Amino acid sequence: MARRVAVILLLLALGCLLGILLLCLGSGDTRGPPGFKYGIVLDAGSSHTAMFIYKWPADKENDTGVVSEHSMCDVEGPGISSYSSTPPAAGTSLVPCLNQALRDVPKEKHAGTPLYLGATAGMRLLNITNVQASDAVLSAVAAMLKLYPFDFRGAKILSGEEEGVFGWVTANYLLENFIKRGWLGEWIQPQKKTLGAMDFGGASTQITFETRDTIEDPRNEVMLKLYGQVYKVYTHSFLCYGRDQVLKRLLSKVLQQAASYQATITHPCWPTGYHKSLSLSSVYDSPCTEKERPSLALNTTITVVGTGNGSLCALHVSKLFDFTTCSFSRCSFDGIFQPEVSGNFILLQKAPKLEKRLPDYCAVSTFVYLLTTKGYNFNNRSFPNIAFQKKAGETSIGWALGYMLNLTNMIPAEKPSSHKSMLYNYWVILILLFVVTTLTSLVTAICLLWHSKSLTI
Repeated sequence: MARRVAVILLLLALGCLLGILLLCLGSGDTRGPPGFKYGIVLDAGSSHTAMFIYKWPADKENDTGVVSEHSMCDVEGPGISSYSSTPPAAGTSLVPCLNQALRDVPKEKHAGTPLYLGATAGMRLLNITNVQASDAVLSAVAAMLKLYPFDFRGAKILSGEEEGVFGWVTANYLLENFIKRGWLGEWIQPQKKTLGAMDFGGASTQITFETRDTIEDPRNEVMLKLYGQVYKVYTHSFLCYGRDQVLKRLLSKVLQQAASYQATITHPCWPTGYHKSLSLSSVYDSPCTEKERPSLALNTTITVVGTGNGSLCALHVSKLFDFTTCSFSRCSFDGIFQPEVSGNFILLQKAPKLEKRLPDYCAVSTFVYLLTTKGYNFNNRSFPNIAFQKKAGETSIGWALGYMLNLTNMIPAEKPSSHKSMLYNYWVILILLFVVTTLTSLVTAICLLWHSKSLTI
């Protein structure tokens, strides 16, 4: 009996000893945890700018550890393209968020943290109308970013196709559709279908998805090699089809309905009784509407009154699309080739939710419905596959993360080896030993006690 008790105590003591060893390793390793690396991307959209700070484990092979969103900051005020007449103010507007970055990124990591600014459709439009102003705004924000102790790597205007592809990469990366780490730290290719991405911004909208069909227009085809896997991706960006530009174009259509100038115009998409006075310059200050500009002075003020006519609203919104012109076997709209959509999609709407936007909800929802159904050709079978979301886990979906992953080469073309962090492996092995030893000790103790009771009986 005494021997059995001694064995039980020995096994339990062994389990406890191993547990203590684990604690000592965790607290006594003077090197501490491997820590994190950081990256910062400023998403300079047409309606506003957002700053994203990303982090990832510093000990991962070729910096291919899983990236997550550390923090973010919304810049107060409009997008940087709105500062075309006062470029220095564009740089100044970023200061509060950049100061937050100083606090959010550990000081010892500042110098090694890459900092990027990417501008999208708002700056693309400004670059079309006034190259000098566009260059001045970019120079002003670059000068401000250089004042901070981060590793500034440039401010540039992204093409619509870049915005679409980087958004697609972000969504599928976050959802682990390319590759993921197994619980022992090994790389696993999940063999899952990739997710399509649609982005509805302030000045443009993008659609991007993997396809096996022939892409008849080479301008819409992108071949990507990620983690050893080749992806054929269709992408297109529609400039002037973002929320703010759509509303300008819709107002222009409403104004065109009046045969001659009238001080008061009715708007079928606005709620009944809602009215607003605006100058013609606020409608025709964009390349998206300038061709429809009337002969009246742009400082002319008109009053627009809502009538809440849903069917007439839908008719006006449908006139924003050209569904008749197509030189390919099939098109979405405006003569743009698009293969049949397949699989699931994420639709990201980036325009901020503000109280003043409520009067435009009818117009915007009608536009999004026509865009997805008649434009992108989603039907009753495929429309339920669209998910409207802004985050995957705790990380924002958008082009910013994909942009940083691309520029920092954090997604290798070749499949990573099975190499794992040695520190990570040691912990896995020790934890397994601890669990096995403890379970073995408990099972043995129970068996011995049961056996001793049966002998006494």
